[in-house]
Amino acid sequence: MTISAPPVTRRRVHPAWLVAAVAFLALVGAAGFRAAPGALMVPLHDEFGWSTSVMSLAVSINLVLFGLTAPFAAALMDRFGVRRVVAAALSLVALGSGGSVLMTASWQLLVCWGVLIGLGTGSMALVFAATIANRWFDQRRGLVMGILTAGSATGQLVFLPIVAALAEGAGWRPASLVIAAAALAVVPVVWLVVRDHPEDRGVAPYGAPAGWTPPARAEGGATRRAVEGLTYAARHRAFWALAGAFAICGATTNGLIGIHFIPSAHDHGMSATTAAGLLAVVGVFDIVGTIASGWLTDRFDPRALLVAYYLFRGLGLLLLPSLLADAVHPSMVLFIVIYGLDWVATVPPTAALCREAFGERGTIVFGWVFASHQLGAAVAALGAGVIRDQLGTYTWAWWGGAALCALAAVLSVVSVTGRASVVEEVAQRPSRDAAR
Repeated sequence: MTISAPPVTRRRVHPAWLVAAVAFLALVGAAGFRAAPGALMVPLHDEFGWSTSVMSLAVSINLVLFGLTAPFAAALMDRFGVRRVVAAALSLVALGSGGSVLMTASWQLLVCWGVLIGLGTGSMALVFAATIANRWFDQRRGLVMGILTAGSATGQLVFLPIVAALAEGAGWRPASLVIAAAALAVVPVVWLVVRDHPEDRGVAPYGAPAGWTPPARAEGGATRRAVEGLTYAARHRAFWALAGAFAICGATTNGLIGIHFIPSAHDHGMSATTAAGLLAVVGVFDIVGTIASGWLTDRFDPRALLVAYYLFRGLGLLLLPSLLADAVHPSMVLFIVIYGLDWVATVPPTAALCREAFGERGTIVFGWVFASHQLGAAVAALGAGVIRDQLGTYTWAWWGGAALCALAAVLSVVSVTGRASVVEEVAQRPSRDAAR
């Protein structure tokens, strides 16, 4: 008797995973510029004689526009569609980076690095990752959100050594063109694969239950909701404590280390390629630290985690001037590892506190808290450049960052009372309404 083999069932990959993969590539492509300023500031100074302050101003404009555009990115995606906004954003990044090779005056740097790339990267931001995770996944949303958030760190890891090596060898123009090409190369892939909603592909979100029906689509009002979220949050101390601490987070990561570590290491005789390699290692441990921080946030008080993160970061900045040298040594490697683990480890506990304090408004409020992160980075990027020009050294910039980290730790504790005031208001609202 012959027994036939059972038919082989082939499981087709759900389109949501393809969309998530392309979204990851888009975030990596957009993150290419994050690796550029630190590696290109010295070559630009050598060719044009532009001061560190001027170049830092361009980065500051970029960070401000990145932060202020981010809360409204959801409105843009609702109005024009996800793939159109992402394709346009990547095109702006490519235009800003590619157009910079034609620069002859410093104001053009402000337009290319500041305005064009700032608007492009801000139109994607974290809300792009949240939009993909929430629309396309009913299960595994947290995993997808974590992976997409890590796209920026991966972009830094991929591009920083390449940009630094090209800038030191072939020149800063080929390095800028590589960034432009990377952003532009993702555009057709985004256009072919990404759709605004799962039903546009004739499927339900990944993991959706049987009988799932598409929710009603939001029509307008996203910008109004974003502004109302800010108006509501601004009345509570919790928001200002979290926003203030997260502004310091941005100042001591993107603003100081991300922009000025390579020029500062160059001041001490270290090659730009070596310093860029150290920053790439920060990107590696950034991914590990972010995932670990999310795990810890589910198990420990988020405020205690923030206090620990900021104090460790402040200690690192306090010691950094004594660690910089013309070569890599074990204590510098230890600094890079610890700083990498701490880089955006603050994101999960900060997002958790926004949810706890502001409930259903938590996501919108976090968008504004993230905007403060970029504003803090912008101020620090410009301030450190001015300090370097005026004093001839970055030492006081590092020490100032250490003092700010101590302040951020205090603000993280203060957010306890601020959070309580929000909860009390929500609890007391029905009784106040009845009294009226």
